[in-house]
Amino acid sequence: MFDGPDYPSSIKEDQFEAWLEAGRASKISYHFLLIVWNVYDEKYIPVYTETREEIRNYEFYPDAKGSEALIAVYDLYSESRITAF
Repeated sequence: MFDGPDYPSSIKEDQFEAWLEAGRASKISYHFLLIVWNVYDEKYIPVYTETREEIRNYEFYPDAKGSEALIAVYDLYSESRITAF
């Protein structure tokens, strides 16, 4: 996943699936999985949120100015990519 020049790195499909499962298994009722690029560690990290409003705390890659950039957002249950916030 995330292969190509528009992304800083790729993610293996099994890693992505593990992140989805971890979010669904959480006792906190998360609804969204955010794929975030950590600029300093140069790796993706999963961030789980309960509401769409929390997504707005992140800036999208490559325009982000801080140490983390939002790459994509997924619904944990339908596994569909969310584009409108």
